[in-house]
Amino acid sequence: MPDFEEIASTDEFGSLDRLEVFVDDVPVLLIRLNDQYLAIEDVCTHDGQPLTAGCIENGEIVCPRHGARFDLLTGKALCMPATKPIQTFEIEVRDSKIFARPRD
Repeated sequence: MPDFEEIASTDEFGSLDRLEVFVDDVPVLLIRLNDQYLAIEDVCTHDGQPLTAGCIENGEIVCPRHGARFDLLTGKALCMPATKPIQTFEIEVRDSKIFARPRD
């Protein structure tokens, strides 16, 4: 399993609920939900567009382009037009630093 990579600091969020970062050169959307941090690949599997501006509702992100929904924990595609999951990342917070690595 790959090592954890430092990707951000909790201080970078301020009033934001998401940050655009990279893990091993992969565009990743780092999301803060209350006190939890989640990370997903920032690319819709339907058409390759970023999920960055997507609405976050009930533990899901909605693709701003065509409305595909993905589970933030598992990456599972929840509705059409997406049929393939997105990559998710394991997160560790150490002090105020946020580390990530791809899930298997």
